Amino acid sequence: MSYFGRLLGSLALLLVLPGVALAQESEAAWDAIRPQMFGERAIEDGSSVVELVAPKRAEDAALVPIDLHIGVREGAAPVKAVTLVIDENPAPLAATFTFGEDRRSFNLSTRMRVNSYSFVRAIAETSDGKLHMVKAYVKAAGGCSAPAGKDMAEAKANLGQMRFRVFSGRGEAQIQIRHPTYSGLQMDQVTRLYTPAWFIETITVAQGARPIFRMEGGISISEDPTFRFSYEPNGEPVTVEAVDTEKQIFRQVFPGGPPA
Repeated sequence: MSYFGRLLGSLALLLVLPGVALAQESEAAWDAIRPQMFGERAIEDGSSVVELVAPKRAEDAALVPIDLHIGVREGAAPVKAVTLVIDENPAPLAATFTFGEDRRSFNLSTRMRVNSYSFVRAIAETSDGKLHMVKAYVKAAGGCSAPAGKDMAEAKANLGQMRFRVFSGRGEAQIQIRHPTYSGLQMDQVTRLYTPAWFIETITVAQGARPIFRMEGGISISEDPTFRFSYEPNGEPVTVEAVDTEKQIFRQVFPGGPPA
C-alpha cells in the first residue's frame, strides 16, 4: 500500500477513537488530525495565497463542488502544492495537488464527498516551505456512504474512459475520468454487504513534456472524477494518466489545441 494509503488508514482510525466526537463547527477534529499530516510545522493564514470556494450547504453530499484559486502577489514565494482536508470525513486527507512548476496564479475545481457537517481546508505549501491555510464550513450528510450512481457492470464497461475539453475563451480545460471511486462505505442494496473501496489514487496531467498538475487522492474524490483547471493551449498534446487502487493504469493523449 502507498504512503498516502497508509496515512488515510491511520487518520480514519483516529477519528473513531473515543473522545473524538465533534460538535458543529468545532476545531477538535482538526486539532486531532493535524499532527498526523503536518507534524509541528507552523501553518499561517492563507488568504493572501489561496482562495477556497465551497457551498455552505451541499445540494448533493456526494458531489460537492470545490474551487481553488491560487493568487500569489509579486515577490512572494509561489505555490508548489495544495492539500485538501475534510475534517469529518472517515479519511480526512482528501487529496494533494502538486504542480509541475511553482504557481503564482492557477485555478482548479473538482468535486468531493462530504460525509457530515465539516470544515473543508486547503493548505498551500509555497516554494519556501511555508504552509498557508484557508477553510470553509460545508453542511452535508452521507456523502461517503451515498449509493453509487451506476451498478458494477456499467462501471466496469466504461472504466477509464476519459473526456478532455478546452474552454479557450476562459483560459481553462476540463478532464473527466469514468470510474466509480467506491469509498468502501457504500452498501450493496441486494447483498447488504459493503462494496470494497476502489478509487483512483493518482492522476497526472501534462502538456507536452511539462506537467500541469498531479493529484494523489483517496475516498473523498467523487464518482467519475472531474477537474477543471487553468490552461493555455500551445499546440502541444495533453496527456492524462490515472492509476487506481487495483493498479490499473488509464492513459490517453488528447490534441491540446492551437496556441491562443
